[in-house]
Amino acid sequence: MTQAVAANHHEPIEHTSTGLNSRKLMMWVFLGSDVMFFGAFIATYLVYRGKSLVGPYPSEVLDIPITTVSTFVLLMSSLAMVLALHYVKDGERNKATFWIMVVVVLGAIFMGFQFYEFRHFGQLGLTPRTNIFGTTFFILTGIHGAHVTIGVIWMAFMAYSSHKGALRRDNALDLEIAGLYWHFVDIVWIVIFTVIYLVSANDTPPPGMESVIH
Repeated sequence: MTQAVAANHHEPIEHTSTGLNSRKLMMWVFLGSDVMFFGAFIATYLVYRGKSLVGPYPSEVLDIPITTVSTFVLLMSSLAMVLALHYVKDGERNKATFWIMVVVVLGAIFMGFQFYEFRHFGQLGLTPRTNIFGTTFFILTGIHGAHVTIGVIWMAFMAYSSHKGALRRDNALDLEIAGLYWHFVDIVWIVIFTVIYLVSANDTPPPGMESVIH
């Protein structure tokens, strides 16, 4: 009897030509298109890297320690996502809800760091209209921030569903699909962090073009 009840709580098998769940396949297709989307903007940043004719320049505004902390926060949210999915599949609603909320909080903290950074850069005179660096930086990180914001809202709905008992082990695929999106956003940030903050951090003004930060 117990085995029969447990069997009823498993995700129903969907037979498709690909062997994958249709919704999961659509998410992978979306993420594949998003890879090309971000790839285009990252490539644009690299093409125009170091070609700003006026400052501020990366070496004058980027704060590696602060961004490293925000990056760590976002990476820990992926760990929280793994734990949340684990507890949903185990049928432990309270623990699942807790870890989904941890994802929401960590994602919000990351966005707080980004908001602070954008505001700080503006005080230093760097805006999307200031120079090529400003344009490519704000577009790339801003688009990523929009993805994180969507993810945070999505996770908040997942936490509410889990709290109300609507998210269970038999429909854990809902959280698994959301998790694919969240992990993708984290991986993209690792690339952005490497390209902008680690590779470009030492970019200095061309000789004779030193800028003055007010």
